[in-house]
Formats: sequence, C-alpha cells, structure tokens
Amino acid sequence: MSDLPKSYFSITDSAQDYLRDLLSKQDSPNIGVRIFVEKPGTPHAECCMAYCPEGEAQEEDVKFEFEGFAAYLEEKSITYLEDSVTDYSGDKLGGQLTFRAPKSKVPRVSENATLEERIEYVLQSEVNPSLASHGGHVSLITLVDDDTTAVLEFGGGCQGCASVDMTLKSGVETTLLERVPELHKVVDKTDHSNKENAYY
Repeated sequence: MSDLPKSYFSITDSAQDYLRDLLSKQDSPNIGVRIFVEKPGTPHAECCMAYCPEGEAQEEDVKFEFEGFAAYLEEKSITYLEDSVTDYSGDKLGGQLTFRAPKSKVPRVSENATLEERIEYVLQSEVNPSLASHGGHVSLITLVDDDTTAVLEFGGGCQGCASVDMTLKSGVETTLLERVPELHKVVDKTDHSNKENAYY
C-alpha cells in the first residue's frame, strides 16, 4: 500500500467519532472502512464507503490511519478523492455521514487508465458538452466483442430524437474511434420509442 500526504484526504473529528462508534459495534476485530467512487469523472459520480474487515483491503489500496481505525482508498478512485472531506452532522434522527469530493466529477484519465475509463473520459470531456446544448447526454453501458464494441445509452433530449442515428454515427462514434483506437464499433441500446423529452 503506497502512501499519500495526510492532507490528501480527510475525515473530520465528528466523522471519526461516528465511525469509531459504528465500527466498535461490528463483530470483527480491527475492522476499517474502504472508500471509493462510483462512476468517477462523470456528473453521476458518487462517493461510497463500505466496511473493510481485517485482511480484506486490496494490496493497491492507500491506507490512512486514524485513531482507532484505518480508512482504505481504492486505487482507481484515488485521483477523484483528492481534497475530499468526510464529515458527520448529528441530528434528532441520528445524523448523516457526508462526502465532499470536489474532484470526483471531474473527467480525467491517467496513463494506466482502463479502457472503460478512457471511453468515459472522452464522453464526459468531449461528447457530452456538445450534446448538452440539446439537453442530452450519453453514457457507456458496457463493452462487448472482446472489448472492441462500446454499447452506449443516450438520455435527456437525445432519447427519442429523430437525429440520434446521425448523432451517433457522425459525432459520437467518430470521436470515440479516433480517441480510443482499440474500439472498432459503437452501438446504441437506447429505447428511442420514448420521445417524451426528445429534442427536435
């Protein structure tokens, strides 16, 4: 497990108190927490925390020691968790643990990025800003055909739009095949029979 500056990621005193209490109630000695980002680098990025029993952290995780417990940051989420703060606000209903991760939604790609991360980066940094003018967006659903075909889904104003085939072929597919040479094809799995928000 590599090290990062203590200032890279922080958990407030109130959140530490809450986590210590929560972890002490688990029937697992030396249990910690693991923090990661779902859909990093996209507008839908979400910070998540899970229990991490002793011995279940990944070798590549970055470990942060706090009084009474350890927090492990998932390797592929690290760049998105920089300057993040985990806080806890108590109230009559028990309170809430919150994450403030200003870089979690910022598209980025590293030298060791996976194919999915590179595709998502192109979609978020180049394709979606263009589609946004029509109130639309597109996201990667999966890769098929030995990772040579990207299956996309359009949403917002692009769903049900009569021009979506042209948009896919002339814009999205051209951009993706140019930026990600491993791809040979791009397909659309969107249900375009729903024209409720379609842009005309």
